[in-house]
Amino acid sequence: MSDDRPILVFDSGVGGLSVLGHIRATLPNASIVYAADNAGYPYGTKSEAEIASRVPALLGRLTERYRPRVVVIACNTASTIALAHVRAALDVPVVGTVPAIKPAALASKTRVIGVLGTEATVRQSYVDRLSIEFAAGCTVIRHGSARLVELAEAKLRGEAICGAVDELAGVFSQPGAENIDQLVLACTHFPLLAEEIATACPVGVTLVDSGAGIARRTAFLTSGQTWPVSPTGRAVFTTTPDHLLIPALAQYGLTEIETL
Repeated sequence: MSDDRPILVFDSGVGGLSVLGHIRATLPNASIVYAADNAGYPYGTKSEAEIASRVPALLGRLTERYRPRVVVIACNTASTIALAHVRAALDVPVVGTVPAIKPAALASKTRVIGVLGTEATVRQSYVDRLSIEFAAGCTVIRHGSARLVELAEAKLRGEAICGAVDELAGVFSQPGAENIDQLVLACTHFPLLAEEIATACPVGVTLVDSGAGIARRTAFLTSGQTWPVSPTGRAVFTTTPDHLLIPALAQYGLTEIETL
């Protein structure tokens, strides 16, 4: 007997599509509900209190409506602030997205790594703890950029974009940053700009993100489960979606569009 329960992937906007791409590749038979809180977008400029209150309540509503087998919070900002609250509130497994500091530190030869995220993510004590636990022998240089989130969304709308070089200056102009050899993309929007970011980086810098690891964790939590005969893909928005995003959503198998 097939199991029609979807995987629920959640983000403030469409950055979580970078994670969904890895999940699709790993679990091609899964039905997907991709939920974008575009009414609350962007999370990266909001206060911790706003996010800690908003995200668990919204995911509670989404879980009640769509009955997912697992919830993936495909947002570093929401995860670093609200992951514990969401896990306490829901009765389904929850996978969070946290900055890939551990693999970056393991791969670094120079022992200097950069962390590029939203302003809300890079200031979190959660990032402090990851740095202490997994990158104790490294210098960790952080920078928060709201503009790169906007550029990623614009790219998915099919707009010509520019400005990544200016945003990367916030990382590479800091003392010691000339030795960075691993740059952690600590926002799920940023892998959507991987080509632009790589071009703006100095030679020898490797980009690191959490997408593949999240997909592996999701596969582990659903191992042994059956999948639907005809999987579906649905995008759910908390307010009217931008119609220019619909072609990009379709590329990720999200052909049904709803408003919560």
